[in-house]
Amino acid sequence: MARVILALILFVSACSSSQMKNNNPKMEAIPNSGKVLIVYLSRTNNTKAVAEMIQKNMGGKLVALELVTPYPEDYKTTVQQVVRENESGYLPPLKTKIDNIQQYDIVFVGFPTWGMKLPPPMKSFLKDNDLSGKTVIPFNTNGGYGIGSCFQTVEEMCSKSRVLEGFSIGGGQEINGLYLVIKDEKAKEVEIEVKKWLQEIKLVKEAS
Repeated sequence: MARVILALILFVSACSSSQMKNNNPKMEAIPNSGKVLIVYLSRTNNTKAVAEMIQKNMGGKLVALELVTPYPEDYKTTVQQVVRENESGYLPPLKTKIDNIQQYDIVFVGFPTWGMKLPPPMKSFLKDNDLSGKTVIPFNTNGGYGIGSCFQTVEEMCSKSRVLEGFSIGGGQEINGLYLVIKDEKAKEVEIEVKKWLQEIKLVKEAS
């Protein structure tokens, strides 16, 4: 009887350990996954927060897109300007220049959804830089309306690249005065989702 009880105790202990491991997975980058570049556009710093989570798990170089002429601080004025740019096809010139982009094998591109479309500055980046033959992975934050045509546009502009499944999550709602929302407990929740996504697209694995 004592042996049976001992066996039950060991079984329950093993199950508890397994559950704890699954609830708190440690991730590590897959070896030889190539040099990583993480480029992002962020107005309310939510996309920046996700970009930093990707870097934490993947390593690599983190680059924020900056414009030669920044958008106005006023939200409505910026919205009107972006509408005009989308209608005319205008691509704003970038202050950000990336030297030796050829050295990178994996390029993450992050952006908010603007008017259900890919923001013009990210279009500028994809047009200005040859990502042929590279693995391109989009990620997105939005005000609750989803990605719109953003990921489709990335695929179209990177037709000579290998484009993997993207990641999208709710972020700020500047129109309602909500700016950085991916912080504190929310940031912890988002990072769990980021890790799951990176594992699903086979760029990181659960540490043994």
